[in-house]
Amino acid sequence: MFQQITILGPGLLGASFALALKERGLCQCVQVWSRRAETRAQAKLATWCDRVFEQPGEACVGSELVVVCTPVETIVPLLEQIAPSLERDALVTDVGSTKSLICREARDLAEGLNFIGSHPMAGSERMGMAHARGDLFEGAACILTPLENATATEIARLSELWQAIGMHVVTLSPEKHDEIVAHISHLPHLLASSLCSYLADQEPEWKQLAGSGLRDTTRVAAGDSTLWQQILEQNREEVLRAIDGFETELHALKTALLDRDSPSVLKLLARGKQYRDQL
Repeated sequence: MFQQITILGPGLLGASFALALKERGLCQCVQVWSRRAETRAQAKLATWCDRVFEQPGEACVGSELVVVCTPVETIVPLLEQIAPSLERDALVTDVGSTKSLICREARDLAEGLNFIGSHPMAGSERMGMAHARGDLFEGAACILTPLENATATEIARLSELWQAIGMHVVTLSPEKHDEIVAHISHLPHLLASSLCSYLADQEPEWKQLAGSGLRDTTRVAAGDSTLWQQILEQNREEVLRAIDGFETELHALKTALLDRDSPSVLKLLARGKQYRDQL
């Protein structure tokens, strides 16, 4: 589908994306750049990597597609840095967990920058190239967030690529994307982290008694704290609205328990089970 693709930031998502491309024969050449020399050295040994560069702009020369897989705070500065090196018709996307700020700023960066935001809803609490998997994206959703200046051809081409590695693609505005992920991704992470933070103040021996339920409920809390702080700050308004909504639900449960209102408690638990069964 592409002769040459550049991946900026070959961590878990970037390396898994490259691996998926190579396993399916979707790309002839994969070029990568990483800020860290250690990561560049690891990439040189990877079977999915063809060339490694020390400068991001150099890594983009000649590529038809550039995928930015760095933390959300660094995406726009990196786009600004590589803009002069991009091929005239190159398509640029990212894998960031927030979109409104990134997409709007990307549009204003440089005339002719063909940027369409992508958010593959796949990943793991584990980080880094060592945990890359070619099947990481299979069966998961990918949200595209094109702005008004994106052409139907560019959108279709990017959509077809994500579909080719096994993803279900939907297209939303950046603002709608941020509203949705605040509820289905960012809020769950906050709840898991808050629960672990609360339990950290309890007796240390309790964790030795925990079953799989606590581990399953809090798995995502093991994600990188700095990366998640950036995500939450970039999507602050939508996350705060999601917290408000959840507080209302939690207060309703608390009130039902205080009032010994068994039917209301059962109704809430049954509705939660129904939603979970449908995931």
